Amino acid sequence: MPPVVADRQNSFGEMFTDRVTLTPNNEAFRYPVDGTWKSLTWTQTKDRVFAISAGLIALGIKPEERVAIAANTRIEWILADLGILCAGAATTTIYPSTAAADVSYITSDSGSRVVIAEDQTQVDKLLSRKDELPDLFKIIVMDSSSSSMSKNDDLVITLAELEVMGAAKLAEDAELVNKSIAAVKPDDLATLIYTSGTTGKPKGVRLLHSSWTYEGWAVEQMNIISVDDVQYLWLPLSHVFGKVLTAVQLRIGFSTAVDGNLDRIIENLAVVKPTFMAGAPRIFEKVRARVMLTAQGEGGPKAKIFDWAFSVGHQVSALKLAGKPVPTVLGLKHGIAQKLVFSKVQARLGGRIRFFVSGSAALSRPVAEWYAAVGMPVVEGYGLSETSAATFVGHPHDLVFGTVGPPLFGTEVKIAEDGEILVRGPGVMSGYHNLPDVTAEVLSADGWLTTGDIGEMVDGKLKVTDRKKDLIKTSGGKYIAPQKIEILFKAISPYASQIVVHGEGRKFVSALITLDADAITDWAKHNGLEDKSYAELTKDTAVKSLVDSQITELNSKLERWETIKKFEILPKDLTIEDGGITPSLKVRRKNVEKQYGKLLDGLYKD
Repeated sequence: MPPVVADRQNSFGEMFTDRVTLTPNNEAFRYPVDGTWKSLTWTQTKDRVFAISAGLIALGIKPEERVAIAANTRIEWILADLGILCAGAATTTIYPSTAAADVSYITSDSGSRVVIAEDQTQVDKLLSRKDELPDLFKIIVMDSSSSSMSKNDDLVITLAELEVMGAAKLAEDAELVNKSIAAVKPDDLATLIYTSGTTGKPKGVRLLHSSWTYEGWAVEQMNIISVDDVQYLWLPLSHVFGKVLTAVQLRIGFSTAVDGNLDRIIENLAVVKPTFMAGAPRIFEKVRARVMLTAQGEGGPKAKIFDWAFSVGHQVSALKLAGKPVPTVLGLKHGIAQKLVFSKVQARLGGRIRFFVSGSAALSRPVAEWYAAVGMPVVEGYGLSETSAATFVGHPHDLVFGTVGPPLFGTEVKIAEDGEILVRGPGVMSGYHNLPDVTAEVLSADGWLTTGDIGEMVDGKLKVTDRKKDLIKTSGGKYIAPQKIEILFKAISPYASQIVVHGEGRKFVSALITLDADAITDWAKHNGLEDKSYAELTKDTAVKSLVDSQITELNSKLERWETIKKFEILPKDLTIEDGGITPSLKVRRKNVEKQYGKLLDGLYKD
């Protein structure tokens, strides 16, 4: 395995203080406040982080003890996480959508003694289960308006109060936090990220400081991001994909604009003007669909110019990615396409995007090709919670559609006889918290992790074909990869939000489909159905005919045994709250199949 460089830091806290020393007056973060954006330099960030860290030490938090964060993505999440890590403690991540019973389980199983909660909703979950949490001695609430304050003075304090406490502690000992950081060792626990388990109980993935310092260093070696870049960060920080981006930022030093509100992504991109953004495929599908539907809606010459521009863009992109020169005439056409179409699409997303990063699920090739044609390539990455997220990452100047790039420097990969992807390297977890037997099932004694994904290496780059456990076997004995079908359909239909392919043990393949509310509502306005609600549209015969035509197009691209024979449009979209999708926007297939079991059974009645 290639050696990891000698200047890799010992800990997350050391990465942070090194960054402050290197670029003290550079912008570190930007975040929304009352309709405007406020900035923090690295020095200002250190002041708040050290106050939080000293406050936790003052409360009695010891090295490697767990402090949980239950909040949406926001600047306080990052400050709290850095404060925890600089105190030598470890962060337990809890999704804000997690039900009270699971919040209690995660808090208890992790041994978290303090929880930093976003608001009253998160506080109430903890208070409702307080009897199950004998180790929990303090709740720190980010929003100071919490009405529980007066009733639980000994238990609940605000983040502002913790910072005041920490400032007083630092006045007594200015080196308190620096000494705490210096005591942290590379193999100390940094993060516990809970992921769904087969038994229904979440499993705590143990990630060490060495995992995060490795991730930061390895991405830096790719030379695709610099200190001058600006990131837009909306991903859940409770998820490993969002968390790894904070490690990469500390190593490289770029600025990050933080806002976890998904509804504001497009609006914020136009204001923030970032140079790169990471996201889940659903975000890139939605943006593409919105742009395409707008162009189609205008019709006439504008629609023709739009189609012509993308025809030119696809030709130029294909030549560039193949390392071939662009002919003069085609280059002139591309300049016109850039001025008339591509510049306007780019401007909607801030006008400065150099590339996007897609992860957490597979991105369809048509979507990837579309972004490459418009001049904003999407590189795909691959990893798991168990591998600190980034394990394979593509390069914007070496895109191979359908692959997720080569392994990061210092990571090894091999493909098992059954096609399963195995990885080994510094990013791999130390194990599952309190679950040695489960750990042994996926992590070998010599460090190889079984990922549960099927794939192959193509010219040094990984191609992921499906989840090992997601493969469907029909009653006729045919194996089918549902992700392949789902990705194809969402590239065909700009009106689709989600599709869940079903067929395990069945005689044919069926599907449950949900519609994108904005897209189908806009379609309805142009088809005499503007008075119908979303739920009514999902039952409308014209809408079903529209979707049926797209299913027919999908089936033309599939093998006979893969084709969808029947489908149903669900009356509402899948949500995090009802367990249909994860916070990183991946479909929870088993949950959906269970929830709509009777509907699926009905599709197979003669």
